[in-house]
Amino acid sequence: MTSRTDEALGYEQARDELIEVVRRLEAGGTTLEESLALWERGEELAKVCRRWLDGARARLDAALAGEGEEAEEESGGSGSGSGSGSGSGSE
Repeated sequence: MTSRTDEALGYEQARDELIEVVRRLEAGGTTLEESLALWERGEELAKVCRRWLDGARARLDAALAGEGEEAEEESGGSGSGSGSGSGSGSE
């Protein structure tokens, strides 16, 4: 149940708020209801952070795969070799 405001949070914002939630939980002194609300908020913030990190990883993987293809083309000579490629032969 991620709210729209959570979706608009940047990674750093979500991370910083998550850090604050953890500090408050570790400090204690909150009621059970407050602690549960903090825990739930922390779970939502962790999901936001995970989505950002997963997206960043996918972008890095795509960029690295693109570099690998460029390097193959540069070192492979004439180009369209049908042997070992990126596996996208049906384009």
